[in-house]
Amino acid sequence: MVRFGIVGFGLHAVKRLMPGFAASKRCVVTALSRRDLACAQQSAKEYNIPLAFASTADLCASPEVDAVLVTTPNAYHLADVLTALKAGKPVLCEKPMAMNADECRTMVETARSRGVLLGVAQVFRFCQSLHEVRAWINAGRIGRPVFARSEFSFFADSTHPRRWLYDRAVAGGGPIFDVGVHCIDALRFVLGDEVVRVSASATTDDRSGTVEAAALLMLEFARGTLGAIQVSFRAPYRTPMEIVGEYASIRADDALNVAYPVEIQLVRERAVLETKTTSNHLAYGLQVDGFADALAGRSQFPVLGEEGWQNQRILDAAMRSVKSGHREAVPGPAR
Repeated sequence: MVRFGIVGFGLHAVKRLMPGFAASKRCVVTALSRRDLACAQQSAKEYNIPLAFASTADLCASPEVDAVLVTTPNAYHLADVLTALKAGKPVLCEKPMAMNADECRTMVETARSRGVLLGVAQVFRFCQSLHEVRAWINAGRIGRPVFARSEFSFFADSTHPRRWLYDRAVAGGGPIFDVGVHCIDALRFVLGDEVVRVSASATTDDRSGTVEAAALLMLEFARGTLGAIQVSFRAPYRTPMEIVGEYASIRADDALNVAYPVEIQLVRERAVLETKTTSNHLAYGLQVDGFADALAGRSQFPVLGEEGWQNQRILDAAMRSVKSGHREAVPGPAR
């Protein structure tokens, strides 16, 4: 069993990660850290986790920790990841990987130089819904993809437990960073293609602090597909995806969710040709088990640090476009 330490044990750990570890076959949580030691000890007691720490360094120094899952707010990812890597601990870092691509480069180069595994927790790569959509595209069911659309909204105001979401200095951006990165990664994965240019616009309101409240991104892919991404903190949870091809389309109203079944439809001229229902409820368990398999040399982790770095390059281009009002180029894949 791979013994994980969770750095920054908060809402995400409680809501998603711990149920994922409970479903895991090859991993267990042996330690956690929070900035307040008393809070860390209380969380450890509540979730039956043996060790509690008040710092990333102390957690990484423990011989009872084999790998580290970094779940702190975005601005702290760089320091926490580097601390773990320098301690020789493999790291699975939550998305978005960092505040900018330069930080990602530093993480990746440090992991390479020390020969330590670095992965990014883009959990939807482990969802059956996306694997089905990708398989239908690869099988030529819709012909060449012409348009690709992914949306991700959820309601978050100043009462949301992650209050730092509205502080650009901590979050890096609003929904573009928080959920837009999921949409970007999902379209890159199902299309098997890379983004070369981005156009983006965003809106703010009296509740959005120093970040955007909603945004629209247009992605230009290398093989000609045009992608549209809509994200917001101002709508109920919704994650529709649609890929429009030369001959047919693929639709999934709830593509990026882990809580309830996803119905995927193959549609041509208003007629539903095929329907398949999948479930993503094991995604968080599959993610950590996939990391354990990579550590054991059984397989390669599908979202290495280089993938997170490339997603971040696209996020950076989107933020530049919001500011400039122009299309912004995305550098080639980080390798």
